[in-house]
Amino acid sequence: MTKTYQVNLTHQAQKDLERIFYYIAADSFNNAVNFVLELEVKVYSLETFPNRHPLIRENEFFGTDYRQLIYKKYRIVYRIIDNSVFILRIIHGANLLKL
Repeated sequence: MTKTYQVNLTHQAQKDLERIFYYIAADSFNNAVNFVLELEVKVYSLETFPNRHPLIRENEFFGTDYRQLIYKKYRIVYRIIDNSVFILRIIHGANLLKL
C-alpha cells in the first residue's frame, strides 16, 4: 500500500499562485485558468512519493532539507514533515528563492 501525504499550501504559496494567475491572465484569462489548474495537479501529485524530487540547491545556504518539483518554468518548493507536505513557494525558475 502506498503511503499518502497531506499536501498543504502555505499562505505565501497561495499568494504565489494568485500572482501567477494574474500575470498570465493579463494576456489570456483562459490560459491562466488552465495553467493554474495544471500547476495544482502537479502540486497535489505530491500526495504520493514526495521524496522522488530533488533537494534544492539553496539548502546548503539555508540549512534546510527542502525539495522542488519543476513544472514548465516554475519551481514548486516544498518541505516534508511526517505525513505532510508543505508547499512553501511557487516561483519562476529565473527568480531567487526568498523564504
